[in-house]
Amino acid sequence: MSITVTGHDFNLQTMHTSYLMGVLENGEIGQYYYGPRLGDEVNFADFRHREFRSITPTLTAEQPEVTLSMIKQEYPSYGHGDFRYPAYQVTYDNGARISEFAYQDYDIIDGKPKLGTLPSASADVDDKHVQTLRIHLLERQSGLQMTLNYSVFEDEDVIVRSTTFENKGTSTVKLDAALSASVDFSDDQYDMIQLSGAWARERHLYRRPLTRGVQAISSTRDASSAQQSPFLALARKQTTDQNGDVYGFNLVYSGNFLAQVEVDSYNVTRMTMGINPFEFGWQLKAHTQFQTPEVMMTFASDGLNGMSHQFQRFLTNHLISKRWVKEPRPILINNWEATYFDFNEQKLLAIAKSAKSLGIELFVLDDGWFGKRNDDKTSLGDWQVNLAKLPNGLSGLANKIHDLGLQFGLWFEPEMISKESKLYAAHPDWTIHVPDRRMTPARNQFVLDFSRQEVIDYLFDQMAAAIRETHLDYIKWDMNRHITEMFSLALSADQQEELPHRYILGVYQLYERLTSAFPDVLFESCSSGGGRFDAGMLYYAPQTWTSDDTDAIERLKIQWGTSMIYPLSTMGAHVSAVPNHQDRRVTSLATRAAVAYFGVLGYELDISKMSPAEKATVVDQIKFYKRYRLLFQQGTFIRLQSPYAGDGNVTSWMVVSDDQKTAIAGRYQVLAEPNPAYRRLKFAGLNPDFQYTVDGFEGEFSGRQLMNAGIFIPELFAERGDNRDQTFDFHADLYVVHAK
Repeated sequence: MSITVTGHDFNLQTMHTSYLMGVLENGEIGQYYYGPRLGDEVNFADFRHREFRSITPTLTAEQPEVTLSMIKQEYPSYGHGDFRYPAYQVTYDNGARISEFAYQDYDIIDGKPKLGTLPSASADVDDKHVQTLRIHLLERQSGLQMTLNYSVFEDEDVIVRSTTFENKGTSTVKLDAALSASVDFSDDQYDMIQLSGAWARERHLYRRPLTRGVQAISSTRDASSAQQSPFLALARKQTTDQNGDVYGFNLVYSGNFLAQVEVDSYNVTRMTMGINPFEFGWQLKAHTQFQTPEVMMTFASDGLNGMSHQFQRFLTNHLISKRWVKEPRPILINNWEATYFDFNEQKLLAIAKSAKSLGIELFVLDDGWFGKRNDDKTSLGDWQVNLAKLPNGLSGLANKIHDLGLQFGLWFEPEMISKESKLYAAHPDWTIHVPDRRMTPARNQFVLDFSRQEVIDYLFDQMAAAIRETHLDYIKWDMNRHITEMFSLALSADQQEELPHRYILGVYQLYERLTSAFPDVLFESCSSGGGRFDAGMLYYAPQTWTSDDTDAIERLKIQWGTSMIYPLSTMGAHVSAVPNHQDRRVTSLATRAAVAYFGVLGYELDISKMSPAEKATVVDQIKFYKRYRLLFQQGTFIRLQSPYAGDGNVTSWMVVSDDQKTAIAGRYQVLAEPNPAYRRLKFAGLNPDFQYTVDGFEGEFSGRQLMNAGIFIPELFAERGDNRDQTFDFHADLYVVHAK
């Protein structure tokens, strides 16, 4: 059993970790330990030592040694002597903000149930390696019940946490903060690792030592955002990708979030994560519930790669749709960078026919097919075909694409509305805005109020009609701006702070309805690229457009950071035109493909205009990817040489099959160097006792040799060679490894 209870003490165990907690003197829950597995026999009494400290509030006059400021807590409150930031805050009907929750009881169930209206992990009740603990606490004066939820995924070394508030009283209370999880650590000797960036620079890795006080990342954009990802890790200072202890935390949510680390005056570290309290408030009426999103927590002693593998296995086994998680993803062609808004049926079919001849499997029609959409100023919300561009309608184009033997996909941006649209003329009140206040445009568009059921119903009907008409295979769901002037005409004055969360719940509802009605349509989420790459989206859309930046060199850092949490099968990665449309860099077709292979491969350029030699290269690339598609999409991804280390000139990574018989490593060098040192590439994840061959290298190698000694990397060019007109900047090599 992964959960055992002794009296009022709880022992949660995965295959390699233990998580210990128990009831405190005040009836709240104390946090004892999280780290390497301790086993079944634990001396809980040793965690309950108390000592007196001067000038600190005490629990009672009779218990001067019990001070909340000294005690590690599981879901801490504010107002009784702990001056650190709490996990929750409640305002009661008399204006008081002091809560006194006390332990009532617990229950344990097998498996992991889904959360009602939120994306969540799950496991069947007959899965004996997953158990869920629910600890119930009651605030007696108000009748407010709190349930701390813990699901233990033994095989993946992941614990999932969330909190449920249920108002069993008679008066409305206001939740001012309701985070999902809090963990206290005994010391502060950690580096905080975060994934931050901007449009076209998503999920860059940043690492900094903890210091006294608060350090945090957050979003107030009502999207997880390109600026910050709802993830953080606490790694020991010596931890690398290959070795060392690290704790990882990832929020299953797509809206405003806070991930915060506070180091107090005793060097105790508190990590809290959940919905951002800023711009949040929830009127919890009598006999209603509020459910927080889930936090995935893991501990690994084998470095950042170990943490990543645990997250990736967990997402694969328990969160991403079972319909799609093991399904080979099609190689697509997207027309966006080939045509932008300037296309007609003839031009699209020319691209599609070329795509079919090259071995591509899915044609995706991007923005511009609806309304009067000839630029980005009009028609969002009018999801009817533009007959001036497509005189035979969507079905006419879709039938011709299908007749070619290709799948057909469409772009939607359902959350948005243009002022120049039929929808806005009919329903201006459906737009999020504050009456008599200036509306702030972004990309010439505004945001629909997804807290309104009629908005979701309208969009479902519009999208469902297009899906049925075209026998659609794929949807790219985009979201190209964040919300300003947060206000809903459908909500009362005291509910306006609920809008950010209600909006996200509306997005989830539309996703749920569409994916349930059309389970064979593959959804890819997008938000100006990777601006909403999070586990909440992956619950509905099993892959995400990783970044609008398709430059191979920029993608090294983006895909490296994304792999901290997410498997390769979730990352859309395209070969695009050069000069690249985001940074004007020119890289070879070989380099562009060598990066894009490590994800869900696609092409985004006008392949109908490629030279015969370029088309032959693409044919070979697609044959190679199809041969190793399951390895790239479902193998174990291992980071080797970081683009964030040293001068960042060399990046390398690899993917290994589950049976360790096949592996492919990629090595990428940004700039050529004169008179380079001898270099070697060390592999990882192989079987030390297997004998392997490496394509392009003579003889055989033991797995032990490949991992410890590596292979010699020749210089990129000979100093006295005859290739003086060739550049060797932005160079990529692939090393295919097979067991004998």
